[in-house]
Order: sequence, then structure tokens, then C-alpha cells
Amino acid sequence: MYLNYRTYTRSTLAHVLHGNNKQINISGKQWLENTFDSNSWVILSPVEQSIRAKIEKYGTPLRDWDIKINRGVLTGCNEAFIITTAKREEILANCKTKDERKRTDEIIRPILRGRDIKRYKYDWKGLWLIGLFPSCHYDIDTLPAIKKYLLDFGFDRLKQTGEPGARKKTSNKWFETQDTIAYWEDFSKPKIAWADISTEPSFVEVSEKFFFNNTCYMLSPAPLYLLGILNSKLIKWFFPKIASDLGEGSRYFKQFVELLPIKKLTQGEISILENLLRKRPIDDEQVNAFVYKQYQLTAEEILFLNHL
Repeated sequence: MYLNYRTYTRSTLAHVLHGNNKQINISGKQWLENTFDSNSWVILSPVEQSIRAKIEKYGTPLRDWDIKINRGVLTGCNEAFIITTAKREEILANCKTKDERKRTDEIIRPILRGRDIKRYKYDWKGLWLIGLFPSCHYDIDTLPAIKKYLLDFGFDRLKQTGEPGARKKTSNKWFETQDTIAYWEDFSKPKIAWADISTEPSFVEVSEKFFFNNTCYMLSPAPLYLLGILNSKLIKWFFPKIASDLGEGSRYFKQFVELLPIKKLTQGEISILENLLRKRPIDDEQVNAFVYKQYQLTAEEILFLNHL
């Protein structure tokens, strides 16, 4: 039986296989059916079987690391809470006192969206988040310039009542974001960020105090060397095997990223990889070669990955 390489749901593959076949002939070669989880079957060649086994042998799933993975901010109305630099300056100019301006400035923070994040870099578009998180318990009357801006935008549109034209129903106040974020301070720390949907691994280190919208995820604490492994060809090949496939990309959601088996390195290995990542431009061949070595890939396995 001949099949194109892809991931099949168990129900779909059952129709194709008509039984419990464990070997399928693809392009004249015997490929093996293999299970990554209880809901999907993945058709892998012998060399891919070997690569997968080594990834799982030498790596530790990120969910078992001492890290946190969180998504960006869900506002419920990005048109109101994500503003341009010009609008930010206008709001600050409307502050009546230095104290109000200071309070207001502390709440309006730069923000990145999924589309702004690339592999090893990001492109900030001069956008800002009005970070009125419910968990911070802000008094909107102490922020009159922001209150005026939001009221001018439209009280009825910002209500969180679920009524037609308003935001979905929550217990939050009309001027607050929808997310009750307990980890908001983590946005001010060094982190690794990525878009929730991408055609390839596109992880970037963000040391600055950027927030993210809900099309992004972030990982913290964020040792630099993780970036090299996450952006490697090894992970580029492996990730679609465990994540939802969109045809033109994969969902880099938390529940999939935290399954990635990442090799824990010695201090000496960390120093080598981080030195490679500090070079500009980054030499992908050197980084990939280092990663392949950590997972003890053979020449045949490396050749396979390098031809992807």
C-alpha cells in the first residue's frame, strides 16, 4: 500500500490500512507505523524512527523542567487596549500632574504580537498595551487620562457582560483586560517568546520589558542555550509529529511545546552553545551540528535532517 508521508488521525488511518498493518510500502520502501500518542499515528521511515528514539532518550520534556510557559494577554478588545505610540503620547499629554503621568506611563507597556516574532529576532511595530489587569486591582479614577480615552472609545463596547456589541461575560470591570494574569511581573523578566502558529520553530530571546498579546507564548526563566535547541532543524522535524498540523504550519501551543524533549547540557556545553548564539549573524550550521552531537545522531540521520 502506498501513502504520502503525513500524520494521520487514528480513525482516518484505520480506513486506509483496513487492519492492523505495521508496515506500509511508501515509494518502494518499508516504513513503520508508530504511535506518538493515543490519538494519532505517524508514518516514519527507519531513519526517522531512530531519530525520534534518540530525541526521547536524551531529551527531557520541557514540562519536567523548572520553567513556566504562559500565553500573552487576552484583552477582549485589542482595538481599545493595544494602542499606537501617537495615541500613547496623546494620553500622557492629557495627564494633569506629574504623579498621574508617572502612574499612567507605568501601565502603558510595549507589546509584541505573534506576527512580530521571527526566528531569533522580533520586529516591534511601536504598539503599546494598556495593562489594566484585574489581578492588580487598579482604581480607574486615579488614572483620569486613561479613563477618558477608554470612555471615548466606548463604554458599551468595553463592558464585560456578554451583551451584543460588548465583550464576553466575566467578573472583571469594564476598564480591565479579560485576563486575570497572576504572572504579569514575568513580562518584565528575560524570556523566550514565540508565536502560537508558525511554519517553523521561531523562538526569540526577549530581555526587554515587553508584553505579548494572546497570539504568543513565553517561557521563563529563559537560559539562552535553549534557544539554539528550540530553533534547530532537529526540533523543526520533530515538532509537527506531536502538534496539530495546519497544512501551512503547526500550532505551537503550550500543550505541545511542553512535550519537546530538550537535552539538559553540562555547564561546559552550555558555554559552547551560548557563544555560538551570541555571534552575529548566527551560524545555523554550527548550531545544528552542536545539537546533533548532543542527541548522538549518526551521519545518515544528520544527512536526512539537513536535506529537509
